Amino acid sequence: MTSTHLDPAITTTLRDAADRVRATSGARVGDMVEAALLRTLTDTITLGEDGSAFVITGDIPAMWLRDSTTQLTPYLRFLGSCPPLADLVAAVVRRQLACLDHDPYANAFNDGPTGAHYDPEDVCDDPHVWEQKYEIDSLAYPVTLAHTLWRATGRTDFLDERAHRVLRTIVDQLRTEQDHDASAYRFQRDTTIPTETLAREGRGTAVGRTGMTWSGFRPSDDACTYGYNVPANLFAAQALLAVADLAAGVLGDEELADDARTLSGELVTGVEQFGIVTEPGPSGDEPGVRTYAYEVDGLGGVLRMDDANTPSLLSLPLIAPDVLDADVWRATREFVLSPANPYYMTGTAASGVGSPHTLPGRVWPIALAVEALTGTPEDRVRILDVLARTDGGTGRMHESFDASDPTAYSRPWFSWADSMFCEVALVVADETGA
Repeated sequence: MTSTHLDPAITTTLRDAADRVRATSGARVGDMVEAALLRTLTDTITLGEDGSAFVITGDIPAMWLRDSTTQLTPYLRFLGSCPPLADLVAAVVRRQLACLDHDPYANAFNDGPTGAHYDPEDVCDDPHVWEQKYEIDSLAYPVTLAHTLWRATGRTDFLDERAHRVLRTIVDQLRTEQDHDASAYRFQRDTTIPTETLAREGRGTAVGRTGMTWSGFRPSDDACTYGYNVPANLFAAQALLAVADLAAGVLGDEELADDARTLSGELVTGVEQFGIVTEPGPSGDEPGVRTYAYEVDGLGGVLRMDDANTPSLLSLPLIAPDVLDADVWRATREFVLSPANPYYMTGTAASGVGSPHTLPGRVWPIALAVEALTGTPEDRVRILDVLARTDGGTGRMHESFDASDPTAYSRPWFSWADSMFCEVALVVADETGA
């Protein structure tokens, strides 16, 4: 493997974009954006001789299928105009598909069979796998990246026999996990931290059949309280529409396309029937307010919250625009950005969504960026300023920071957060016409 040396066309594209940010948001924000855009490509991506690319998250030497997609968010706008950048994204897609072909239940991989693991005592001892926490978004994110690349460029070279096989596997696995009791997947870790392992000898808490598909873990890598994560199901429903588009438009597989569309509809129906809760009006006489739950079990268990990591309820317009109920989401957004959400944090420096994955009182820059991108242009300008002011003096975004003391933060280098900051800045530049 060799480190990424950027094509001059990529460097020029990114510096021009940063100049547009400087013109709208000032020199410091523009400098932060340019540094982050270049750093992600040069310091997290390693090119392989097979034409694929391995992407680390920043300060962890493993490749997450989720992070390796979201880290590329701000670059996707340039795919049609900068072919060398499209080549780099195609290389990432090839590696993601190879990872899924190897183990579709794993969430993070090593750069080859190194034997490195988050915990060597886990049930999975595959030397290629860093961690085998099954998360629905690990299947959905690579599909959406491949679909975006195809739509933006028209290229199909990465949609080969392996890609075809993986798309079939994704549909089959999501369907298998509609009846999790019939699944062979287990995850156990010898730990006193309940969110780091699954109950019932690795099967997870009990669930009933709902039409939704089961997930062991959230996109935070924390174990689900209840096995049906609602935002992940809606994201999967959107990704299945992309599978259908690829199957019909490129691979000539109408059976796969039909299966994907059918399953997408089943997931959406499952969410509508089991994943929406109704709160009574103030006096009990008004129509109730309908919002999405975060997780349910199909047995009466309902968890009302949102987590900073995407797919989240807050992020649904970004990751599931064609399958969400807009009215339900708007009411859900009000809930998420309020004290009613147990993970909405408020401090003297910032207020925003946090996560049980980090300390109480911590706001996540990723969630602030999602709040901005799903809000108004005025929200984006305001939140971009908040993000720039809460970097703890490092010039970088972090996993989380104390809402009243941004110098207290987790993860000194978190590339996903950097990329989301860049995306907000670029959208602000687009909207101001710079």
